[in-house]
Amino acid sequence: MTDCSPTALLGGVGLLERAISYVLGNLQEVRPESLDRPTPCRRWNLRALLAHLNDSLLALHEAAELGRVGLEESVVDGDPVELARARAGRLLGAWSSARSPSPVLVAQSPLTTGIVVAAGALEVAVHGWDVGRACGGDRPLPSALAEELLELAPFFVTDADRPIRFAWPAAAPPGATASDQLLTFLGRHP
Repeated sequence: MTDCSPTALLGGVGLLERAISYVLGNLQEVRPESLDRPTPCRRWNLRALLAHLNDSLLALHEAAELGRVGLEESVVDGDPVELARARAGRLLGAWSSARSPSPVLVAQSPLTTGIVVAAGALEVAVHGWDVGRACGGDRPLPSALAEELLELAPFFVTDADRPIRFAWPAAAPPGATASDQLLTFLGRHP
């Protein structure tokens, strides 16, 4: 396994920063009465999706701070939106101050920090879109962010992940934007 360069780590952190900025924008749309709404994620209402998003943010923070990711779920007490905002801020601070691009242990498997950060950016951005859609919004992923994530997505989501973790790809309409192509690749219907 080769480790990523400091330049790749900084690029990955920039990608994660843009994904977090996008999710924070969509979190502004969440109201207490919308927590029981369905989401594009099968079997999850908005409350469950926010709990998952909070778990993801915490896992990414552990990766930066501890060099490992625990696979146990965290408990979300209180306002899930405020918790996500706080965790997103701490997460960016942790990755921005990460000293070296050393491997991160995920289920005892070492992964480069570049891979972890890129997978995290994909997770955060797409669930940000899910949050917006559950709240009735139609805010596409920013073009540059969607293009980069679309390029990375096939490395992180394979047929082995379907249909358990992700739905099968949906058909992208002719002339689909990068945002729509990414979302349809992940089984969503923009």
